[in-house]
Amino acid sequence: MLTILVINSKGGSGKTTLATNLASYYAGKKVRTAIMDYDPQGSSMQWLRARPDHAEKIHAANAAPPKGASPLSSRQGWVPTETEVLIIDSPSGAKGLLLQELVRRANFIVIPVAPSPIDIRATADFIKDLFLSGGARTSRAKIAVVANRVRNPSSPVYAALERFLDSLKLPFLTSIRDTENYLLSAETGLGVFEMDEAATVAERRELMPIVKWLNGQFPNRYGSRIGDKTLTLEESKKFAALRTGTQTLSAFSATGKFRSHP
Repeated sequence: MLTILVINSKGGSGKTTLATNLASYYAGKKVRTAIMDYDPQGSSMQWLRARPDHAEKIHAANAAPPKGASPLSSRQGWVPTETEVLIIDSPSGAKGLLLQELVRRANFIVIPVAPSPIDIRATADFIKDLFLSGGARTSRAKIAVVANRVRNPSSPVYAALERFLDSLKLPFLTSIRDTENYLLSAETGLGVFEMDEAATVAERRELMPIVKWLNGQFPNRYGSRIGDKTLTLEESKKFAALRTGTQTLSAFSATGKFRSHP
């Protein structure tokens, strides 16, 4: 299973927008996809409830703890064994054991950051925690950053964001604009890759660098650590086929139906 963690401890960075659109992209490619939502607000779960019946199914895994329980006590986040891609929509303020658990599960970590001074400072602190106490320093997961909810790429604030991202020595994949199409996506339960193609050309174009990076096609301008071994989508399919004793993904025997809502 290929696991993609979308995370930033700062609220309002657009984690759910990114998570749901990545999930819809893979589902549209007939890849068995699931979203695991750790956020108590349940935004990804709400998106899946709004998802129309004709859309490709995405399994919903609600990992948010019951009210008053610790984050690690919840085990509602069941995922079918045949899942090929798991997108984790993390909660704001993830730290300590929860942060370590999320990092440990991930093959890829995508950090969205909004272009405001508050968000930049909060993200800088979070990335420090990610490496010092979250386990990212010893993790084999690949990490990249995305500028999200960008309104004006020519503003001084965005220039400051670019300087900050460049200083991280992490791949800076793309800038995602704050457009009405993403609002429509959240309302309808569809991703921009599933909406009218002519109307979502710009959104598709700005999300594709993330998809290419996840598929191993995006160049890491700062290089990879020696000994890195990251599971790719293709490797995930081969592993699934071998595990079930088949030779191709098409021979995969399902053990359960995907559902749009638990």
